[in-house]
Amino acid sequence: MALDAFALILAMLGLGMLFARLRVLPADSAQVLNQVVLYVCLPAAVLTYVPRLHLDASLLGLMVTPWVLMLATWLLVSLATRLFGFARDVHAVLLICVALANSSFIGYPMVRALLGEQALPYAVVYDQFGTFLLLSTFGLVVLARYSGDRPPGVTQVVARVLKFPPLWALVFALLLMPAQSPAWIGNALQQLADAMLPLVMLAVGLSIQLRLPREELLPLGIGLGLKLVLMPALSLPLSWLLGLQGVMLQANVLESAMPTMITAAALAIAHGLAPRLAAAMVGYGIVASLLTLPAWMWVLGRV
Repeated sequence: MALDAFALILAMLGLGMLFARLRVLPADSAQVLNQVVLYVCLPAAVLTYVPRLHLDASLLGLMVTPWVLMLATWLLVSLATRLFGFARDVHAVLLICVALANSSFIGYPMVRALLGEQALPYAVVYDQFGTFLLLSTFGLVVLARYSGDRPPGVTQVVARVLKFPPLWALVFALLLMPAQSPAWIGNALQQLADAMLPLVMLAVGLSIQLRLPREELLPLGIGLGLKLVLMPALSLPLSWLLGLQGVMLQANVLESAMPTMITAAALAIAHGLAPRLAAAMVGYGIVASLLTLPAWMWVLGRV
């Protein structure tokens, strides 16, 4: 593990929390930083690492895993709702917050910190062909169904996918970007990609919320247990079944172990679905993942 990168993650998270408490930055600073990451740093990371991929059938395992885990999430959350009598909005938040991992904003920096740069192309495949497509399909359907809106049509889903900046970077990287780009282009893209880690963790620190009413502690505990423990535990034998090995297998499990996608929680809040629980899944999940991710790395080193 790159201890310097992990130390930077903790430092920027703490700095963001301090800035939020002191109110030294504008109220929308976290949103602005996230937009910079979405439109600049994330596409730069895709353009940097995707051209290094050797496309073959083994990558299908990375694409399939998030979809299989989504089905497992649906079954397990439905069982928990039946056992504990969760309200509809709590059920909806658990569905999207467990199924949708933060496999890009936090996933890319953490995979790089824990596994090194050689694992990043696999993280990109997991995120772009798995998590992002899940958000644009499964996520939108859940939000529409449980918030009273109409389920999105095919046109709406396609339009949302086409508006996602990293997708265009992915298409360009696969079709036109050379594996070895000119030094001045490669160095610039690398520096922009490297900026993602401090910017994301600063934004998370600015927006993190850790307070929650007592009645929501049970669904929070179940959600975090499913997201940070059970999903990666399921992804390990699934990775073996799909024929993944070495760094590819490790990247697959670590991406499955990432905390809740910030965008998914934000959409749940915007739709009025258990907003405090959605925010807590992000806040507590990120803090807990600073322990669970190295723990999963320890497990992977022994299997």
